[in-house]
Amino acid sequence: MSGVMFSGATVQAAPADQTQARAGGPPFPYSDCIKEAKRQGKKDAVSRCDNLVAKGWVKKPGT
Repeated sequence: MSGVMFSGATVQAAPADQTQARAGGPPFPYSDCIKEAKRQGKKDAVSRCDNLVAKGWVKKPGT
């Protein structure tokens, strides 16, 4: 039998309402994402932040 076995202690993704409830946690503002990506010298800051929006780590622009 091939595959990966996970124990009961496997980290699970938190539901969106719990994620937003964490102080200082995601989702972060889109403008902060752009500023940080540019500070790090990333030339594709917008596409990187768009990917993070899709993952739920950054708020959608304009919200």
